[in-house]
Amino acid sequence: MIETAVALLFAHVLADFVLQTDAMVRHKRRPLVLLGHVAIVTGASWLALGLAPAPALLALIAVSHLLIDAAKLRWGGVGFRGFALDQAGHLAAIALAAGLFPGAYAAGLWAGPAAAPFPMLARLPEAMALAAGLVATVWAGGYAVAALMTGVDTPAAASLPRGGRLIGKLERLLILMLVLAGEPDGIGFLIAAKSILRFNELAGDADRHVSEYVIIGTLASFAWAIAAGYATLAALDALRAAS
Repeated sequence: MIETAVALLFAHVLADFVLQTDAMVRHKRRPLVLLGHVAIVTGASWLALGLAPAPALLALIAVSHLLIDAAKLRWGGVGFRGFALDQAGHLAAIALAAGLFPGAYAAGLWAGPAAAPFPMLARLPEAMALAAGLVATVWAGGYAVAALMTGVDTPAAASLPRGGRLIGKLERLLILMLVLAGEPDGIGFLIAAKSILRFNELAGDADRHVSEYVIIGTLASFAWAIAAGYATLAALDALRAAS
């Protein structure tokens, strides 16, 4: 079951946060765009499962993704609440699919008799768990923080184009690496380093708006990365326990 769940999770984050372009997000209310996104999710799921003969599972993934995304477009809004409910719905659908069809991954090419000559494929679920953790931490984390900051006025400050977004991705990547390496204490040094680098910028700011904006965004980014990092560790431990 855990291999099926990890494969579906990997396909989901890949389709939602890497293969789904900004243009697709902007025009998602168009039926063809929404259906195209659902087709990508379904195709990625089938490929991650090793082209397993599981039409009922794939139908469940496709229909649930379509309904959840349509509900978000209708009622979800653009803030963090809509983002969180949308992703919670997708995770629940993945858990349901893995629970109903636990042997789907084992029936696919990556784990079936055809994989016997390729022993490295036995580690593919772990690779997918790591990749899912990377995407969830770095890319999905960016969307989550942006959604959280939707209701916060952006301070008018000179900075590099998309500089804050790139810094956020790098810091979440570093946190993920520290968690996976078993060195979470290093996160404290990362926080201290960022505080020192930001001190001169914020110390002379008469308006507290900029400093509060930076603190909220930083804490949200760090919290997301830590949670995603430990979730990735839990998935890896579950895979190793099941093997």
